[in-house]
Amino acid sequence: MYTEVNGNKTFFSHGNGELSRNQPSVVFIHGAAMDHTVWTLPARYFARHRYNVYAFDLPGHGRSDGEPITSIESLAEWLKSAMDVLNIDKAAMVGHSMGSLVSICFSAKYPELTRCLALLGTSTPMPVTEQLLSSAEANEHDAIDMTNIWSHSDFALTGGNADPGRCMTISGQRLLERSDDNVLFNDLNACNAFEDAEVYLNNINRPTLIISGKQDKMTSPIKARAAAAAIDGARLVELDRCGHSMMVEQPNAVLDALATIV
Repeated sequence: MYTEVNGNKTFFSHGNGELSRNQPSVVFIHGAAMDHTVWTLPARYFARHRYNVYAFDLPGHGRSDGEPITSIESLAEWLKSAMDVLNIDKAAMVGHSMGSLVSICFSAKYPELTRCLALLGTSTPMPVTEQLLSSAEANEHDAIDMTNIWSHSDFALTGGNADPGRCMTISGQRLLERSDDNVLFNDLNACNAFEDAEVYLNNINRPTLIISGKQDKMTSPIKARAAAAAIDGARLVELDRCGHSMMVEQPNAVLDALATIV
């Protein structure tokens, strides 16, 4: 489904469900150089359980027009504009990786619009290695390879998948390859430059769930534990045999965890 945000055509998936003012809402925010498709399973699940689902393609990602936004704070403001356009009064905010930083920033700034918060693969701060940043800035395929390999656990890299006929690593590679030049660098740089992440994190006062893969090489499980400790009452779920790409590595476990808070 399309809408217009700040003059740009913007796509969001509603999980094939109906939108109604009488239903609770959930907003999904994807990670770097990704799009709404990473949320297919939870989007459909919550839509079928009578939630309004808004799985956005951020500007310059997926089917959305516009230039990629260069900072986490500006992405949070864009999200506020999108929710205003769609008349979303309050929502569960679900963000993965870069999307988790956007969710943290948004929820700290707009607690009145946040019903609860789910942070997947999060770290505050979220540093990115110089090697990866430099490769992404040069639009080298090595940046996609590094991101994709480091995003999967050792178990996923062996090629097994509970979804017959699908290879997780190849699917992850194709997803990153679909993004335009400079999008991966833009997003990684925004994560790396978000120096106030801990300040925003300490201002969260909504029910919060943090989901972490025990083999996450992109956002350390140690950092996820620290983030959970910084938010009063936050719950932490750690997934076995799982890396950063948790929505494909452990889709059922992620969905089960989300269902406890959304």
